[in-house]
Amino acid sequence: MILQTIPHLIRYPRIIAHRCGGALAPENTLAGMRIAARLGCRGVEFDVALTADGVPILMHDATLERTTNGAGFLATKTAAEIACLDAGGKHHRAFAVEPAPTFQAALQTCAELGLWANVEIKPTPGTEAETGRVVANLVAGIGPGTVLLSSFSVLALQQALHVAPAIPRALLTETIPADWRDQLVAAGASALHTAASGITVDLIAPLCHSRIQLACYTVNDRATAATLFAAGVSAIFTDRLDLWMPEEM
Repeated sequence: MILQTIPHLIRYPRIIAHRCGGALAPENTLAGMRIAARLGCRGVEFDVALTADGVPILMHDATLERTTNGAGFLATKTAAEIACLDAGGKHHRAFAVEPAPTFQAALQTCAELGLWANVEIKPTPGTEAETGRVVANLVAGIGPGTVLLSSFSVLALQQALHVAPAIPRALLTETIPADWRDQLVAAGASALHTAASGITVDLIAPLCHSRIQLACYTVNDRATAATLFAAGVSAIFTDRLDLWMPEEM
C-alpha cells in the first residue's frame, strides 16, 4: 500500500461545517446542510453509520438518545425504524420532525447544493470493515474533488481504499502521533485530521514539509483559525459558521 503524497490532492474548502450545520442546526441533518449552504459555506462534514439492516445513515453516536427521540443502540434498529424518529427537536423545536437522513439522501442534497462533503465513516463496534465497504460503494462513482472519506478506523479506510481507490481518504486522530507517517501508510490515507487543541507549529511543520495535508477540528474562534492557517493547515471544521463571511469560506 503506497502513501499518496501529491500536493493538493484534496481540494479542501477552508471552512467546513462540523456535522453539517454546526451550532446552527441539528447535527447530521439535511436541514444543517441547507443552512450551511445559505450562509455561503462550501463544505460540510457528517458521520455515517449502519442500521441493523445495513443501510448507511447519518448518525454520530452508537446510541439514539442524545440526538433523537429514540432510545437504544443504532445497530439494533432498522432503517425503517430510524426513519420514524425526530432528529431535530432536541436541537430546537423549529426543527421538530427533522429525520436522520440516509447517506444516499445526504449525497443527493450535497450535489443539489453544490457542497463538498467530508464523509466520516463512523462504524458501530464490530462493523468497521462492512461500514467502510458500504460507504465507499456509494461514493465510488462520484467525480473527483467533491467527496473525502475519513475515519478513526484504519480497517474502515483500508476497505474504502479497496472499493473506491479514486476517492481520497484522511485518517482521524485525537492528536498528531509521533508515527503519523506509518499510520497514514497503514490506513492508505493521504491526509490527517486531528484536534486543534494542543496543536503547535512544531507539530504541524513536519507534515507540511512532507506534503501531507492537515485539517483540524473543532475550531470555533477566528484567532485560532488564523494561527492554524498561517502554520499550513488546509482546513478547519467549525460549529460557528456565523463567524465567517461567504468569501472567506
